[in-house]
Amino acid sequence: MLGSNGAGKTTTIKMLSYLVEPTAGDALMLGHSIRKEEDAVKEMINVSPQETAVAPKLTVKENLEMIARLYGFSKEKAAQKTEHLMETFDLTDRQHDRAKSLSGGWQRKLSIAMALISQPKILFLDEPTLGLDVRARRELWKNIEQLKGKVTVILTTHYLEEAEALADRLCIMDKGVVQILGTAEEIIQASGKKDFEEAFLSYTEGGELA
Repeated sequence: MLGSNGAGKTTTIKMLSYLVEPTAGDALMLGHSIRKEEDAVKEMINVSPQETAVAPKLTVKENLEMIARLYGFSKEKAAQKTEHLMETFDLTDRQHDRAKSLSGGWQRKLSIAMALISQPKILFLDEPTLGLDVRARRELWKNIEQLKGKVTVILTTHYLEEAEALADRLCIMDKGVVQILGTAEEIIQASGKKDFEEAFLSYTEGGELA
């Protein structure tokens, strides 16, 4: 989900994940109405918000085990899931570090790992690389790419390069409205422009980057 600042990306994610109540309309998540089938939808989604959601005084391992226990996993199962996710996100060497001591990039990794504890079918990532330096951003890209084929990831960003690198399908939003949906190549062809950046600009207000 791609758009300039203020395009409505975060608001859309919040509505789909029950953090904000929609004023009108409905949406289907794997065939289930977010208005009429709230319990069913909540069971198959999770979200890693733009504001990193970790317990700062707990260690990496404690954060993951705490979430697993909150979801009702046994102590043994919680430990297994924690080990698996720490390995997936390269967190094993930092498992005893308190979350507050981690850099922004490592905190984002931990936040995403925590959101995967519940084994969601759909995972929302709201601006996961916002504020990260180039190296940390690329590291997180690798982790997100590892999720392909395991969970549907709906990711918001205003970085064109990130959207092209990570997404199988792209949605360009402007002023709260979906302007076009498709692969990067399909969007370029539909816009009649020579590259993705020009295509993006043609679908956003004023034709300029925010």
